[in-house]
Amino acid sequence: MTTDTTPYSGHNLPPGSPNPPAEPDPVAGESLGQDAWRRLKQNKAAMVSLILLILISAVCVIGPYLLPWGLAEVDWSAFNAAPSFESGHFLGTDANGRDLLTRTLYGGRVSLSVALVATFVSLVIGVLYGAISGYVGGRVDSLMMRFVDIMYSLPFMFLVILLMVVFGRNIFLIYAAIGAVEWLDMARIVRGQTLALKQREFIEAAHALGVRDRKIVTRHLIPNAIGPVIIYVTLTVPKVILLESFLSFLGLGVQEPLTSWGVLISEGTDMMQSAPWLLLVPSLFLAVTLFCLNFLGDGLRDALDPKTR
Repeated sequence: MTTDTTPYSGHNLPPGSPNPPAEPDPVAGESLGQDAWRRLKQNKAAMVSLILLILISAVCVIGPYLLPWGLAEVDWSAFNAAPSFESGHFLGTDANGRDLLTRTLYGGRVSLSVALVATFVSLVIGVLYGAISGYVGGRVDSLMMRFVDIMYSLPFMFLVILLMVVFGRNIFLIYAAIGAVEWLDMARIVRGQTLALKQREFIEAAHALGVRDRKIVTRHLIPNAIGPVIIYVTLTVPKVILLESFLSFLGLGVQEPLTSWGVLISEGTDMMQSAPWLLLVPSLFLAVTLFCLNFLGDGLRDALDPKTR
């Protein structure tokens, strides 16, 4: 008597057996970006966060053009006015009679632009620097990492003040100043990933096939180290927003009549008891943005991590 050892499939299951859950197979010929987007769409929290971030960005860009009040326009009949639809100040006014909703949307422009541009600068510099350092190794790696240690030892405020004195004070310098110091952590993270990845079999196979070092770094090492990088980026964006707020509070960042969420929150803390809306409104915008960035970062990590494919 023989026993059939053929594994069950969807066509030869015994009667009454439940069908096994179908597992999604990767699409043939799908690129890395297409595969990541398909996997990201399966994460509901990440997609909701992405939609909210797009809406917040769109409102900050388009909203001020639809409101009746300008950024620095003063309503002489409403100082520290509470939110009211009758007066046209839907979220109230500040101590100088300026519309809070208008200033919050303008502040969102500044905070988001500083965060995105400075994070992008730190991402490009840190990823390339760390990947090259880890891949080359030896004395070159030691020298490059010692330079990073020297940069770490210098106080952040000293570098920013030095840049302000040399080049003047403007918003574009804030981008460069923050991005110039935020790449250090990124470089260390990518270097550690590169040291682990360059011993893997696919890197040795690329060497055996005669692939150039530049292509190994850009097409093999960096894409496989993208998971930790994405996680750190989602942490860098809120950190940059807070750094910009700190600089503006010290008089080295955004200057009047421009504003940012951090500046508005700083101003709102002084009026927290008498006019709580001055603190709650920008804090709510900032908190929702940070939550969305965290959820989106988790989704991107899962979608881009090659180990989960």
